[in-house]
Amino acid sequence: MQNASNETLKTIAERHSTRVFLDKPVPEEDLIKMLAAANQAPSAHNQQAWKFIVIEGQKKAGLSALISARSQDFPKASAALLRMAARSISSAPVVIAVANSGELIKRGKELFEMDSGPVHDFFRTMEIQSSSAAVENMLIAATSLGIATVWLGIMFLIKDDVLEYLDEPKGEFMAVICAGYPEKETASPKKRHLNWLVKRLK
Repeated sequence: MQNASNETLKTIAERHSTRVFLDKPVPEEDLIKMLAAANQAPSAHNQQAWKFIVIEGQKKAGLSALISARSQDFPKASAALLRMAARSISSAPVVIAVANSGELIKRGKELFEMDSGPVHDFFRTMEIQSSSAAVENMLIAATSLGIATVWLGIMFLIKDDVLEYLDEPKGEFMAVICAGYPEKETASPKKRHLNWLVKRLK
């Protein structure tokens, strides 16, 4: 996707994951811009059922240590990815966790007067979709500011441990994002051609 005349499309094309970062802080004003962009994402019923948790310093070091320790409880492939995530968290100057608040699920149950089943799954899925949009906004905003990121999806395997460590209640857990400046510049990975991915119906 190349479009030098459109800055938004250019930024989207340039976004890619970075796993090793320089020891260089992210300016507070840029961090706030990233969070504000995330908060502008579309959300089901405009509930904004998300929470952004900024992790730095000793708390970040403790999170990295927790992940390394828990990695020993998983098979080889999962353990390797968890250890890689721990290293990324350790090297990144700032980490942002995104957790679902559960407010949309609660309101949905009250609205439909049902406690479980399809209604719970429906609103649970909408919370996850909303937070996914918020994370993508954050990643694109970071790229536009010259800040590298990585979305550590493997963290879902230990979401309850992470939420407890962050003093958050158990619930839906969306993402852990590392942000900073790359140790070395890398190119965006090649994407599959749209011919393989797009289906048109008339």
